Amino acid sequence: MIQTIQSDKLTVKIQETGAELMSLQTRADGCEYLWQGDGTYWSNRATVLFPICGRLYGGKYTWQRGVYEMVIHGIAKSAQFSTVMHTGNAVTMEFRSDEETKKVYPFSFIFRVTYTVEGLKLTEKAEVVNDGEGVLPFSFGGHPGFNVPLGEKGGFEDYYLEFSGRCVPERLGFSETCFLNGDNVPFKLEGDKTLRLRHDLFDQDAIFLQNMADSVTLKSDKTTKSVTVSYPEFVYLGFWHRPKTEAPYVCIEPWCGIPSHDGKVDDFADKTAMYQLAPGKSRTFSFSITLTE
Repeated sequence: MIQTIQSDKLTVKIQETGAELMSLQTRADGCEYLWQGDGTYWSNRATVLFPICGRLYGGKYTWQRGVYEMVIHGIAKSAQFSTVMHTGNAVTMEFRSDEETKKVYPFSFIFRVTYTVEGLKLTEKAEVVNDGEGVLPFSFGGHPGFNVPLGEKGGFEDYYLEFSGRCVPERLGFSETCFLNGDNVPFKLEGDKTLRLRHDLFDQDAIFLQNMADSVTLKSDKTTKSVTVSYPEFVYLGFWHRPKTEAPYVCIEPWCGIPSHDGKVDDFADKTAMYQLAPGKSRTFSFSITLTE
């Protein structure tokens, strides 16, 4: 089922499968800002990542002497959420652990995603609740894709990503198989703020940064339309489209987790950038998407 929320400026649609954002459309002119999932390039639109971000080496991890398998980005993206709150401008969807989830992720949890729209701003908030008796290891991330160009104004290379402040981020080093290799390097931005889009930026898959400014805007000098993603709570930020294509979108991905290191099967007790949530506790994360018309 797809749920719709609105402000005076935006109409937003979210599907219960994966609690995934499906449409982000301005009401004044009907412009669709969100990538619409063309399977030629990428069939998703705004995947919600839980309880991992990225790939596990060998598709496996260990926990208390057990070995488990989990797909890239975790189990939430294909889970059936239920709507537990729906008002005119907000919706909350919930996913709870059960016997099936525990076959691949042996923990008790409640995972809620809330979308709230005000004016031209959409906020996505995730809440993780540990309702079990032991520690709950998890990560969370967002993976929204945005149309490039916006409103059919200009071409892909007329757009750029501009950070809210001057910074010299560090790019995480990845192997050819998209696992961490430890070879992090400074990532030079034009004027310490700007990354101009080119399709070949993504020939080796995603660009992941740390130590960056806490918001970034997708924009072009050929249009007033833009998308700003603000993520002050997140350590990592990714940019991606399908490698070695001319895909007409770019994903802007705030993550609090990262993939496995190349050659290492992670133990979830000490995996890098994985939270360890105590029984009875909860943790929230949020990021926002603000449009200009």
